[in-house]
Amino acid sequence: MFYCFLAEGFEEIEAITTVDMLRRAGIEVATVGINCGADNLISGAHGIFVKADTDKVSFEDMEGIILPGGMPGTINLENSSQVQLSLDFCFANNLYIFAICAAPQILGHKGILEGRNATCYPGFEGELKGALISELPAVKDGKVITSRGPGATVDFAAEIIKELKGENVASELKESMQCR
Repeated sequence: MFYCFLAEGFEEIEAITTVDMLRRAGIEVATVGINCGADNLISGAHGIFVKADTDKVSFEDMEGIILPGGMPGTINLENSSQVQLSLDFCFANNLYIFAICAAPQILGHKGILEGRNATCYPGFEGELKGALISELPAVKDGKVITSRGPGATVDFAAEIIKELKGENVASELKESMQCR
């Protein structure tokens, strides 16, 4: 199971498009609401409310995590003990960590990007401590995939699918969705 964390102020395109594309590719993803209350509703950066699938993760079935960006969503993710524990678990167990837009700064602050190729939303490069900065839309280095922002979300999701299901599945999905 992959867990996509949603915190107040998350970037809607990055979260929803990524989850949608991964599910279309047959990858099991659950959205996790951070501090969402009993209704599991989270407001995105542009006032779009999304109902998270759950407010908890299970380390027993965790294959990796997805961190969408957005502001103040990224800050709210970084301040979440559940996100921090999940990052620590993934890093310690060589599981997948995917982050887009401003969210790679969370990885940079934890030292996860030290010596790795990575990218992020322009202006956040200084937060990616020790990373080798790329300007590509999506960058894979080991089990870490980072991406630049909303306009690169299809590339981000396709890179994840390519890693998990192979290049053919990623290409076929992009073609079926009319992505260039």
